[in-house]
Amino acid sequence: MSGHSKWHSIRHKKAVVDAKRGKQFAKLIKEITVAARIGGGDPDANPRLRTAIASAKAMNLPGDNIERSIKRGTGELEGMQYEEVVYEGYGPGGVAVFVEVMTDNKNRTVAELRNVFTKHGGNLSEPGSVAWMFSKKGIFMVEEEVVGEERLMEVALEAGADDITLSEGAYEVTCPWESFVALKEALEEAGIPTTLAEVIQVPQSTIQIEGGQAQQVLRLMDGLDDHDDVQKVSANFDIPAEVMEEVSA
Repeated sequence: MSGHSKWHSIRHKKAVVDAKRGKQFAKLIKEITVAARIGGGDPDANPRLRTAIASAKAMNLPGDNIERSIKRGTGELEGMQYEEVVYEGYGPGGVAVFVEVMTDNKNRTVAELRNVFTKHGGNLSEPGSVAWMFSKKGIFMVEEEVVGEERLMEVALEAGADDITLSEGAYEVTCPWESFVALKEALEEAGIPTTLAEVIQVPQSTIQIEGGQAQQVLRLMDGLDDHDDVQKVSANFDIPAEVMEEVSA
């Protein structure tokens, strides 16, 4: 399993059970609201909203919250107006970092994110400096013990997956982000449980990071992910699993 995927999987598991669940719900609500504002409140005609709702349901966001978020986005209910912003930077060891944000105050957010980067040995960079290294993808993690490779390939490829790899006892399944909902539904219908189901920015290549730099990179990632305005953060690191488990515990 690649380092960035392992980190996302760990964070996803923690978000379901730890005290930050309320914060995770807030991020899901923001995404649904903005998706509805941009593309309308009908998920059948709005792929981004459909994907956001699927992610929210996977995290057990109550249906009433989903409905209210859609109505805020379409203007049927009053609510905070958020602006989508992408910030790019570098972490220790030259790791490229891609940060997706929704904020009601860009000046405040950029100052706070700059502080997070600096605190953990990184720096913000110019727009476009690292975006070219990433592709928007749907990603699923499936434990090897729950399904055979042939069965998983049969279900996943039919539903739009474009790659399946096995590492450290888990399959990593990726697909174009537009196929995320179809693939998620196909896996559910086939009775194949996932430990991660998310649309993220996947790096085209990775950098091997170890030792103290690995710990710095993971603390930077956690610091960014914990920020209220940050929706998602991705990076092109590859870190030994034992180091990641220790720092992310």
